[in-house]
Amino acid sequence: MIWLGTLWLAMMWLIFFVLALAAAVFLLRRRSDHSRRRRSTPPAYSPDNPRQQVLESIEAMHGVTEGLRGKARVRALRDYMDSMSDGLDLVSEFRPSKGSSPAGEWVIAPGALPERRILYIHGGSWVAGSPKSHRAITDRLSVMARACVFAIDYRLMPEHTFMSGVSDCRRGYRWLLENGPDGPAPARFMVVAGDSSGGSHTLSLLAWIRDQQLPAPDAAVALSPSTELMITGLGSRDNIESDPMLGPTVTRLSKIPSPLLWWGTLAGLRVLPTNPVASPLRGPLHNLPPTLIQVSEAEILLDNARRYAEKARQAGSTVELQTWPDMVHVWHLFTPLLPEANEAFEAIRVFLERVERERS
Repeated sequence: MIWLGTLWLAMMWLIFFVLALAAAVFLLRRRSDHSRRRRSTPPAYSPDNPRQQVLESIEAMHGVTEGLRGKARVRALRDYMDSMSDGLDLVSEFRPSKGSSPAGEWVIAPGALPERRILYIHGGSWVAGSPKSHRAITDRLSVMARACVFAIDYRLMPEHTFMSGVSDCRRGYRWLLENGPDGPAPARFMVVAGDSSGGSHTLSLLAWIRDQQLPAPDAAVALSPSTELMITGLGSRDNIESDPMLGPTVTRLSKIPSPLLWWGTLAGLRVLPTNPVASPLRGPLHNLPPTLIQVSEAEILLDNARRYAEKARQAGSTVELQTWPDMVHVWHLFTPLLPEANEAFEAIRVFLERVERERS
């Protein structure tokens, strides 16, 4: 009889896991309450009222999956994000990786030096985004750092596990240390950068590099990074109303009971939400390279970015936190439309130049 009780308990846990995952996926993929119409591409940009155009683009992103289910939803979101780079005035050469090298593309601006390299990890909640969707960022990084940017095309959920994407980023860093756009050659100046969920991968990668005793990057840059999976107290989070990108999703998630959300996150990612790989804030933050974090004062991730920076400083690491008022999540994507995006890239340039001077 004891084994029957154990089997019953195991079955109940299995059912709980499935229901939790189903609830989390359903709520994450629901149409935003703020979307009023469906677009297949972002609205055209013009210099008139750029903030309103940015908000329309975000609204369209929320509404692009309206009426779609399953794989069609994911594909529509991915296609929309990729289309955000269409029509931009980009100066770099975009060269896809070849052969046995990690999947991704080289972004090489005029004057970029092969021995200066940036590993870029795009955002998209680990289910969307690509090197193409973030060319507005990688193009600017290559220009202002005079570096060849490798935008890694890491594996996404749900086709792959969360850890598959983490493994791709780790392999990409190892490879980039010894390989440039023209073939094998050691890096002389190395930066790891990423935004949003890619910012989370960036910060967790720094700790892994340290623990593996690999050559550390000269610097790191995280744009509106996710430093911790927000699974408790979502309804009381600051900036829900002022964050048009993440606010609607967090509002829906806050209605899920915390235990259900916890197990749903665990079932979906197959990693504990408290694991530092998924929540870099939870891990030790000593002996990290100089790191710049940029975040908007109007976005939900502001508090966690502050907490990460403070904890890292207390551990002896050099972390600079820069905030911008009244900006959307990862406003850098809207360069050159937003003047504040141009200001942010200029601040990144100044930071990297200072790191180089202090290193030499």
